[in-house]
Amino acid sequence: MKKRTTAIAAVLSVLVCGSPLLTGCSSFRGNTAFQNALEKQNESYARAILDYTKYTKAIEIDPNNANAYVNRGIANRNLDNYSEAISDFSKAMEIDPKYVDAYVNRGIAKRTLGDSDGAISDFNKVINIDPNNANAYVNRGLAKYYLGDNARAISDYNKGIEINPRNAPAYYNRGIIKVDLGDYSGAISDYSKAIKINPKYADAYVYRGVVKQYIGNGKMKGACSDWRKAASLGDENAAQMVINEC
Repeated sequence: MKKRTTAIAAVLSVLVCGSPLLTGCSSFRGNTAFQNALEKQNESYARAILDYTKYTKAIEIDPNNANAYVNRGIANRNLDNYSEAISDFSKAMEIDPKYVDAYVNRGIAKRTLGDSDGAISDFNKVINIDPNNANAYVNRGLAKYYLGDNARAISDYNKGIEINPRNAPAYYNRGIIKVDLGDYSGAISDYSKAIKINPKYADAYVYRGVVKQYIGNGKMKGACSDWRKAASLGDENAAQMVINEC
């Protein structure tokens, strides 16, 4: 299968506490899905700005509030301010050197900026502090995937699933590697498990549909069904696939 650009899922440690299913394939319905996706993105952006303001004020009141730094870091990450996010997570670690969520989130930010080795180092620290932290294994597996080490990435995903069998991103990410390895039925199985755990997992619907489209055998109808579901959840790529392929 030709390797496609894939949306790999990091397992985020977030501390801060629908649209109808598309049933047709016309451009009008596709544009409706794009509008839904845009509205959801705008809502997320606005929420991140509010969170940033909220936790900045909390830090001004108590400069030693590690939790506030982590939460502001998450807001910065959601605003694509990754360098600022790393700075906030690092400050939280200075205050509390065993703050696991700070290491996990800093590792995610580092990996997003292309520093997979630095990310692995942070996830290793989490595992040293908490050997049963499933998110650390799954995120470390993701970093290893980006370094081209599929075998060790799958090993980490398997470990994450062993610790937490309901870790949907672990199944999803393992499915991505199975596609790369040509194990399409295994990939569909993993995407399906991710969806069973999280029925609103848009990316899992998208890529399960992509695999169904690729293998054919009368599965195109199933592919369109998956893309319509993802589009109803606000996924722009899925909406475009509905327009182009269904």
